[in-house]
Formats: sequence, structure tokens, C-alpha cells
Amino acid sequence: MDTLLNRDKPEVRLRAFRAIDDPETCYKFAEGHMRVLTNFGIENITSSKNAWIENPGAFVIIVESLDRQKVYGGARIHVAGGSQPLPIEDATGTMDPYIYDMVTSYGMRGTGEGCGLWNSREIAGYGIGSIFLSRAGVAIAPQIGLTSLFALCAPYTVKLAENIGYRIERSLGNEGTFYYPKLDLLATAMLYTDLEHLSEANEDDRTAILSLRDNLNIVRTETLRRKEIMIHYDLSIPGLERWSLDDTIQNLKQNYRTNTQQEGNLNLF
Repeated sequence: MDTLLNRDKPEVRLRAFRAIDDPETCYKFAEGHMRVLTNFGIENITSSKNAWIENPGAFVIIVESLDRQKVYGGARIHVAGGSQPLPIEDATGTMDPYIYDMVTSYGMRGTGEGCGLWNSREIAGYGIGSIFLSRAGVAIAPQIGLTSLFALCAPYTVKLAENIGYRIERSLGNEGTFYYPKLDLLATAMLYTDLEHLSEANEDDRTAILSLRDNLNIVRTETLRRKEIMIHYDLSIPGLERWSLDDTIQNLKQNYRTNTQQEGNLNLF
């Protein structure tokens, strides 16, 4: 199948999986994300050899061609208690150590972080790197067992995050904000506390997310600002019989405050 996009009405697959189950696609994700960061002038950010690819608590949502040869964007959910601290801990912990206590507290009931959101220029303007990936991340969280989600948002995604149900966590940093990844860029810490009922989401986004939960594998034409894109949603995560949130929470308890800060990929939502 041709991987070239039809610009009048692109057709892509939006697929969810556990990172350790598909490392080849994970590397495509990492390469594409790094190209986007470089285009934005954000350089000298190491990938720690993309350690999240081997993190048993990392889940990926990828936007790809139907033949799976081309990656157009993606996002990740990292579960607290995996083999790494959450990206928000690495990013803000030296500025506000309270993040460690907060993650651990929410982590006892299953928490994670939406991070690494990006899209390529080829798919820009169709909502993939914003609304549709963001909704999908919230939609799949119950499969993993999560009751809350953290996010560290760039200024242009704060409103989007609020629309789908995140709220600014003003107990962190300076009323929720940090200078990250460098002094002239601002990031906002956000928290999603009602993943079950989505009570903080606006009605359109809530309806869309609940619809995806009821139809994890569906083909749908989505419209944003009069642009249409056909998305083959493939959100039923394979291999979850090998996933244990309880074991992950136990790991979080054992490693509470023992994790040291690591350099990693820029992981804004």
C-alpha cells in the first residue's frame, strides 16, 4: 500500500500498544519526535538511549500509514512504577521536589503521564498532533488501570488539555509553571483526576472519548476546521494479559524516592 498521504483526505491508523511489544515502531517514533524537536530549535536533548522503549510501564499511541511503514506522529503514557521515573519528575524534580510525593500518592491508585506528543509536518493541520491523539490517550487509560494522569504542557497545548479534562496543578512550581526545557520556554504541570467519568472535560470531548472507549477499533472520518481525515482507530492494547498494574504499584512503593534524575527526551504533552 502506498504510504503517500492524500492531502485532500488523509487516511491513517492510530494504534495503541505497549512499548516493549513493538520496539521497531518505538524507534520510528523516537526518530520522528527528535526531528520535530530539531525543527523547533530544541537541540542538545539526549534520549538516554530512548530508555522508555524498554520500560514495561510505557504505552505508545502511534499515527502511521495503513501499511505501518511510515510514522506521522504519536504520544505515550508512562505508568508510575515502571523502570523509570515519570518524565514530569525528571523535568521538574530539582525545581520542586514535591512532585515525587504527589506522583507516589496518586500512584498508589494507578497513575501515569501523557507525554511525548508530536506530529510530522506531513500531517500538520488535521488535528492528529493535538486533539485526536490527546483524546485517544484518555480513552485508553482505563485499559491500563489508571485513575489519574499527569502532563507537562507547552503553552499552546494548555487549553487543549483543559478541554479534554486536565487541570493546572497549581501546587507545583510557580502556580503550576516551570521554565522547561530552557529558561525562555514555559511548561505547565497538569493533572487529570477523573478518568472514569471525565467530569472535567467539555461536552464535545467527553462524548468523543467515551465513544472511543465503547468502540476501540473503529474507522471514523474526523473533521477539524473543515479538514477531514479518516482514522483507523486500533486502540485495544494487545498483550495486556502480561501487564500487571498491581506489580507496577509495588515497584513504585519499593523505589519511592530512590530514583535519581535522568536526562531524557523532551516530553511535553
